[in-house]
Amino acid sequence: MQILLDVLIPVFLIVAFGYVSVWVRLFDNSLIEALVKFTQNFAIPILLLKGMSEVDLAQTFDTALLAAFYIGATTGFFLGLFGARFVFRRDWKDSVAIGFCALFSNSLMLGLAITERAYGPDALQANFAIIALHAPFCYGLGITVMEIVGNTGKSPFSMAKNVIEAIFKNALVVGIFIGLLVNLSGIDLPVSLQMSIDMIASMSLTVALFSMGGILYRYRPEGDIGVIFMIAVISLMLHPALVWMFGKSFSLDQASFRSAVLTSAMAPGINAYIFANMYGRARRVAASSVLITTSASLLSVWWWISRLP
Repeated sequence: MQILLDVLIPVFLIVAFGYVSVWVRLFDNSLIEALVKFTQNFAIPILLLKGMSEVDLAQTFDTALLAAFYIGATTGFFLGLFGARFVFRRDWKDSVAIGFCALFSNSLMLGLAITERAYGPDALQANFAIIALHAPFCYGLGITVMEIVGNTGKSPFSMAKNVIEAIFKNALVVGIFIGLLVNLSGIDLPVSLQMSIDMIASMSLTVALFSMGGILYRYRPEGDIGVIFMIAVISLMLHPALVWMFGKSFSLDQASFRSAVLTSAMAPGINAYIFANMYGRARRVAASSVLITTSASLLSVWWWISRLP
């Protein structure tokens, strides 16, 4: 119970404040959208830039850590895709968008915030390693499979070009890439610039959680309950169970094991809806699954934290 009170409730209360602020019309949709753009296109990329510029690359980018997380994530993607296609009889493009919901866990807004609350800022090294590949890997996989099932007759070169362009237009990827360049080059940033980066990074997660709550207000669950339940089971239970199994098999150290399991246990992020909206496919499922699984994750994440070493 103490974990619930000290770690999870503060995080989810900030999400709830954002939700209620739109519900009672203290904030309208345009203001919330502006906050979302600020966090996703500026504040969170700055946080990632800071994290990647300071992380110990040799220690943090552990092949076993990344394999444990991304084998689990990829398994979830294909289970969601084939489940949507063969169990729920959705067409292939809808099925890819639904698979993406099972793939893209909310590693930033919830994963970082909950790991920091549970284990402190020093526990985020493995989180940054996972996040560094998260958007490139997930969008790369989702876009590639969508291009394949789309059967547009494009050449492999054209398909690869579309995938690369979509990935590197993502502000999160840009922030990660700049942070890596700073890290590898050994550049010492001017003190005034570093202080500005620190100030933005320190408030980015709070604003992101608040704006996430505001955005969730518009995601009213409608129908498709079977598909949403499938996404919830894969995202909240199966993915972390697989990561737990692989993490033990690969003998991950305690900090990496905690970060990998906790990150994999997060609900689908807003990017699940963004991906669905990019292709105009399964948008209602994506929106509803983000809302329902985020609410359900309050209990499921509590359950996983209580079992972590």
